[in-house]
Amino acid sequence: MIRAGESVLEVSDLVVEFDGFRALDRLSFVLYADVLTVVIGPNGAGKTTFLDVITGRTRAGSGSVRFLGRDTTDLSDYRIARLGMARKFQAPSVFPDLTVRDNLRVAATPAKGLWTALRGRLAPRTRETIEHSLDITGLGPLASSPALVLSHGQRQWLEIGMALAMQPRLLLLDEPVAGMTPDEVERTAELLQEIARRRSVLVVEHDMGFVRRIAQRVCVFHQGRQLVEGSFERVSGDRRVREVYLGVETP
Repeated sequence: MIRAGESVLEVSDLVVEFDGFRALDRLSFVLYADVLTVVIGPNGAGKTTFLDVITGRTRAGSGSVRFLGRDTTDLSDYRIARLGMARKFQAPSVFPDLTVRDNLRVAATPAKGLWTALRGRLAPRTRETIEHSLDITGLGPLASSPALVLSHGQRQWLEIGMALAMQPRLLLLDEPVAGMTPDEVERTAELLQEIARRRSVLVVEHDMGFVRRIAQRVCVFHQGRQLVEGSFERVSGDRRVREVYLGVETP
């Protein structure tokens, strides 16, 4: 049982190279329980590669990753997912012809396969998980609608709900508000803050207004390393961050 303030994820001296380019350069990072953490940084800072490594999609040349106290450096992506890590990518990836509820049903029963998940009987706990995902995302009124009729923001919320249906200990979100309207951004901020009350959440984001709104801790990546970390106020006022990312006008 991970307690508040203890580490959920520990990354030590990660090195990843692609054709001579060092995407991660001895990166070290710690994610703490019950702290909504946001990673920011300019393009090419290593943010996506970082997510790929900790989820098992990319192998590091050296260094280590520990998740919930277990060394996951060399584990496959599906084994890491089974340990309790779920990732939502930037572009929504849902089943457009299935209803919202059926999308959640497939996510909640991944080991059964698509058609078995849709036709089989649901355990009471799985049914509760689906209903919780509908409730927390606000998609309950659209539960019987096909996903293809959802707005862009609603599709993003559905995919967040699908990740939650997997009952993760750690939820990873890659630019969750990209392309959203201001109202959708505000709703997403409320949603993530609610989710973070029950599980660890790590967000990669560029929208600094959104980062200010949600982040309890901000980590800035630059050239494959962690440049600085702390509160939004501390990070946004740091001279090094202003030079490499925020520019002359701090939000």
